[in-house]
Amino acid sequence: MAIQNPLFFFFVFFLSFSFLLLFSSSKTHPSDIEALRRLKHSVNPSSMPPSSCLSTWNFTHADPCDSLFSADLFTCGFCCDSSTHTTSSLSLITEVTLDNAGYSGSLSSSVWSFKALRILDISYNSFSGSIPELPSEKTASLPTLRRVALSKNQFGGEIPSGVFNGKVMVGLEELFLDGNEFTGEIPASVAGIESLRRLELEGNHFSGIIPSDLGSLKNLYVLDASDNILSGPIPAKLPPSLVELSMRNNLLEGEIPMEIGNLGYVQVIDLSMNKLSGSIPSTLLSHPSLQQLVLTNNKLSSISPPEFGGGGRSGLIELDLSKNQISGMLPLWLVEMPMLSSLSLENNGFTGMIPWVYASKPLGRLMLAGNYLYGPIPFPLTTMKEGSSTVSLADNCLFRCPEVFFFCQGGEQKPMKACREVNPFIP
Repeated sequence: MAIQNPLFFFFVFFLSFSFLLLFSSSKTHPSDIEALRRLKHSVNPSSMPPSSCLSTWNFTHADPCDSLFSADLFTCGFCCDSSTHTTSSLSLITEVTLDNAGYSGSLSSSVWSFKALRILDISYNSFSGSIPELPSEKTASLPTLRRVALSKNQFGGEIPSGVFNGKVMVGLEELFLDGNEFTGEIPASVAGIESLRRLELEGNHFSGIIPSDLGSLKNLYVLDASDNILSGPIPAKLPPSLVELSMRNNLLEGEIPMEIGNLGYVQVIDLSMNKLSGSIPSTLLSHPSLQQLVLTNNKLSSISPPEFGGGGRSGLIELDLSKNQISGMLPLWLVEMPMLSSLSLENNGFTGMIPWVYASKPLGRLMLAGNYLYGPIPFPLTTMKEGSSTVSLADNCLFRCPEVFFFCQGGEQKPMKACREVNPFIP
């Protein structure tokens, strides 16, 4: 028997029209769909495992931002927001965050074409080639971009100044280029990105000197340029807002500038494994906010003592001056730093006896091996139990340092002849 109720036909018509409208209307801005399409097209198909985000991007059967009807498609790798566009209800891509599935290929310039992109993160993949310039049709800046993370890929070549500058990336806060194969100098244009707060350049092949213009980045709190081949001196002018400064394992030379002690917020400084020489500025050893100072493996020759009582203002927790050329007696004021718990002075040229205060202060780590210290072992050390702290006195000129003491293990004392050449007072 046929159904004659007109309400039924109205309901069927309304439901059919609604579904037709939903499937025929795009939820994503067309230019953003095209940018996503180009991005996927630039990736080698063989590097897209079935479980990866990019394998679910099917532009024939679904709309990227239409999550209601795309449950099994476009499952991850980006985020949408309809509130970012003021002239229509279309959604815009605000994040492109690819999974670390091992994607390979060259990066398409389409990544700079999104209208409201805030985050671009393709870290921990195998993308290669150079960083693309802005596409030819792109004339405006990228005002919404806040974070660019290209870490741990295989990008190479020089950084394009036409992209990473203050006119294009006017609001960028975080730039991660670490763990790639970039070459050339650090582009001075980066110093024009006034909003930049974090700059990670470590693990590349950057060469040349560090741009002095970086000192104009008044909002930068992390600067890491470690594990490159940078040379020349450390700039006297550095960003005043720095909290962490790391330039480990480069070819930097010259003296550490006194001005580095004027960084009022700095907590971590790592300049190890360079060719720095001269004296360690006293301002670093009496700095109230500096907690970790690592200067190991340089050519530093002396320590400038802080002003009277300055060591008491120090906030240092860890101080590592090992593998330098520092000589003279062990400074008493070093262990008077109230927060100090780790002190490494290994493999220098320190002479004289180990001061009693070095043994009586409860340090969790005291490394004095590889010097020319002589005399008896201070009594407080002989009462320490293995595991209570890490102490090393090997390879010195101590009168008696048997292996029954854990801190004498790992190496014998120097021959007496070599000790007397440095310490003429040894009988």
